[in-house]
Amino acid sequence: MNLAPQLMMRQGQSLVMTPQLLQSIRLLQLSQLELDQFIAAEIEKNPLLKREDSTETGTDAEYWQPATEPEMPVAKDPIAVSTELDTNISELSQKLDAPLDNVFPDSIAVTPRSTNQNSDPNFDGDFEETHALPLTLKAQLFSDIVLLRFSVVEQTIATSLTDCLDDNGYLTETTVETAKTLGVSEQQVTQVLQRLQTLEPTGVYARNLAECLALQLKAKNRFDPAMAALLENLPLLAKRDFASLQPICGVGNADLLDMLAEIKRLDPKPGAAFLRSGAEPVVPDVIVSDNAAGGWAVQLNPEALPKVLVDKVYYAKIAPHARSDDEKSFLSECLKNATWLERSLDQRAKTILTVASEIIRQQDSFFIHGVSHLRPLSLRGLADLVGMHESTISRVTVNKFMATPRGTFELRYFFTSAIQNSENGEAHSAESVRHRIRALVDAETAKKVLSDDAIVDALVADKIDIARRTVAKYRESMGIASSVERRREKKAAAGL
Repeated sequence: MNLAPQLMMRQGQSLVMTPQLLQSIRLLQLSQLELDQFIAAEIEKNPLLKREDSTETGTDAEYWQPATEPEMPVAKDPIAVSTELDTNISELSQKLDAPLDNVFPDSIAVTPRSTNQNSDPNFDGDFEETHALPLTLKAQLFSDIVLLRFSVVEQTIATSLTDCLDDNGYLTETTVETAKTLGVSEQQVTQVLQRLQTLEPTGVYARNLAECLALQLKAKNRFDPAMAALLENLPLLAKRDFASLQPICGVGNADLLDMLAEIKRLDPKPGAAFLRSGAEPVVPDVIVSDNAAGGWAVQLNPEALPKVLVDKVYYAKIAPHARSDDEKSFLSECLKNATWLERSLDQRAKTILTVASEIIRQQDSFFIHGVSHLRPLSLRGLADLVGMHESTISRVTVNKFMATPRGTFELRYFFTSAIQNSENGEAHSAESVRHRIRALVDAETAKKVLSDDAIVDALVADKIDIARRTVAKYRESMGIASSVERRREKKAAAGL
């Protein structure tokens, strides 16, 4: 047996994940916003890419000739500006036959930027950009604090308390801590806090939820001893223990229900209205509409399709002028990447349309009858139907939305687990079972509240084989209280 090393040639096939292939896979799972950002970045670094709606045209000179600097406006003399302003005011005063000194008493005098010692050094003078900035809660409060005419010490306390507000408008620091930090008495801090709590939105500067609700009730002149007792026992209200709340508040069942309705109309987070979450509106990738033939028309959303083209005309203009090998290699690489991106985007659109069409075919009953007829569907099952890999289906359905006559849904919404039929018939979708549980709870009366076991029996009667723990899990996921809490609430609402 010869064990000496030797050279051999072998031919074989293997799948290599090239950078282009990895990028194509990544394009499948990008949302519409992420895709727009990716394309914008590619256009910025690749001169051969352009958007289809782009109107860029021109010769080589227009591409390469540096732009001439625009003529800068000559600044006027500040003294001349002031003199001109005084002349205009004098003329206007004569026309109105009245002095203008007391027309706008709070107006700020026009002062040149260079001589204004109180101007913000970061202010760039752009009026439109300044007013386009989102107004924050603290900025609104700081502007309103001026109207309270605090002393210097009180202004310092008010500024410190405002800095301690969270996004919901609640204080994150006690009056004792604020007094210790500023070296003042707690009584001074409390007095300033009481005046700050009169500002809008009503409820800000509260130290807890009960105080926030009390401030809003006082503003509506609805804060009485019964309300005060109710706010002091919010844990009982959270448990829906109306039987215990009635003697504590000293009111009857009808009055207690009126008080609860009043509290529900209050805002527990008064500062949240100033938040800018940055959430973007959903742009559907697929649009489904009724077909005249009785089926469903499926099409890609034209507004969501990225319109990217390879500018081959521009390439033909500049390619002959490439001198060095590096320039030729750069242009060749740009052309290859641009062509690849255009082809990948086309393939992405076709894949989304194929998957969406098959989803509609499988969930046809949902679009006709509603959630109760949603069929169980898995990623693997759909992958087998369209001849794709399961991972591809997973990437296509994430962060993709479908606009239908029944609303806009994420593609993942149509994939639910199966609940077996008690008579070995067709399985039920988990989402349709949740819908059925919600319908059973909504149909309850004060005298007949269904327990989890009773819900199981009702589902079994509908040929749904389900365990009690599964019903409890679905009920809790939908925010439905237990049967004990529901019975207590319904009896209180019915006056029993």
